[in-house]
Amino acid sequence: MAKSGYGKRQAGDEEPDTEPDFAHLGARESDLATFIDHLPDGAAMGHKAIAAAHPRYGQQAVRTSLNHLIDAGHLRWVKEHLTVEDGTMRWVTRTYWSRTPESPAWWAEFVRERHGRDVTHTYRPGLARTAEPEPKPEPTSPTPPEPSAAHRTLAQLRTADRRMALSEGECKQLEPSAAEWLERGATPHDITRALTEGLPPTVTNPGGLARNRLENKMPPKRQAPAKARARVTRAVMICGDCEEPETSVELVNGICTDCYPRAERTGYIPDTFRARPRRAAASGVVDVTERVAELRRAAGLPTPRGDV
Repeated sequence: MAKSGYGKRQAGDEEPDTEPDFAHLGARESDLATFIDHLPDGAAMGHKAIAAAHPRYGQQAVRTSLNHLIDAGHLRWVKEHLTVEDGTMRWVTRTYWSRTPESPAWWAEFVRERHGRDVTHTYRPGLARTAEPEPKPEPTSPTPPEPSAAHRTLAQLRTADRRMALSEGECKQLEPSAAEWLERGATPHDITRALTEGLPPTVTNPGGLARNRLENKMPPKRQAPAKARARVTRAVMICGDCEEPETSVELVNGICTDCYPRAERTGYIPDTFRARPRRAAASGVVDVTERVAELRRAAGLPTPRGDV
């Protein structure tokens, strides 16, 4: 899965249980299209991530097939400029998938309709996943459970003020109310103060007094902070290979004219055939797998099976 808010997004309106038909594609592209179509929303869509999860194809094979799926109208990368009501702005790259092959005109209209979209629920990372807790080992001998924080707070009232000394039975009866205080953000000190401040000179029923105060002074439930509203203020399609925006290059079926001629024949475009290098290469990051494959081709050596 990609980071929350990124990854695969459905572009079309197909029903989730619609059976896909990729008979118009080649065997490998049909296989990968079926694989991608069954990925959940938010799945990583980079060629390396897909190759790592697919049992048959390597990175170069996946990269080549993704270019063909772009050309066939199933896939587009769109760069969206988001403006948040708190004044912050950011660019994000979205990956849109359509089970039905769509025309370039359809995709152009789709990108145009992204302008002004409210994306508050997707523009920032969501809740982090939590790992499953490891099973606790079986104790060799029975041990009494540790008292909860709520129970300990009630039992220690006698230390804060002898007039509020509670019995074990009273602590157990009041424990759920004290636990609710803690869930709402109160601290043990808050509970102790609420139950001991302003006491009469003599307290004849500390359990009843504690119950009334816990109920009447219960803090409000904590509200989740509202997300600042975010809106797409600009959206442009980018080349599915070199990631140049349509504002600086001409796109043909989702691939720029610098990359398209080579991609149409081989699906692979070395930097020497580009008007500009890939962004990764320009930033000093080298894809070792692609570089080795390029050198082998240049030397006339066979390419490893997983990279063809």
